[in-house]
Amino acid sequence: MEEGPIINRVANSGLITLNLEEYYPTQKIAHFDLKDHLFKELILKEKDFRTTMKEWDWSQYKDQHLLVYCSTDAIIPVWAFMLVAANAGPYAQSIFQGNLAAFLNHYYMQVLAEGEYEQYDGKRIVIKGCSNKPVPPAAYAELTRRLKPFAQSVMYGEPCSTVPIFKRPRVIKR
Repeated sequence: MEEGPIINRVANSGLITLNLEEYYPTQKIAHFDLKDHLFKELILKEKDFRTTMKEWDWSQYKDQHLLVYCSTDAIIPVWAFMLVAANAGPYAQSIFQGNLAAFLNHYYMQVLAEGEYEQYDGKRIVIKGCSNKPVPPAAYAELTRRLKPFAQSVMYGEPCSTVPIFKRPRVIKR
């Protein structure tokens, strides 16, 4: 039995692979936990807090995404987040009130809102699974929603092993 050349059927399939991991933020993500600036990690003393915010080295967050949150059950007035934003604003790339998971959801929604999905009209799309970075499930759902009006089909996984998500019915012309 004579063996012919090995043919990569995946490469020749016409599938387009989209990898959400490629959109992960490239700037460093810094964390600013308000609990570290509270009396006994629970009580916000306005005068002390304002002094700390004024003296804090905000330049350490230059060109970074700054996540501002409180990891304790302290009651934090809204103005405290505003004061952090006012001080960090000249340095940080962006300021987000919330944890990493909430930030990534927000970030991916912004990135996906800027996409041009018409280019996938009639195409077969695989949204790559397995990632090394924490891509939120909401990003996969949003990308699918945005592709559905255009794509012929949307699948999840790897080109060699996919899970069908959506397939447009074929229109038979008579």
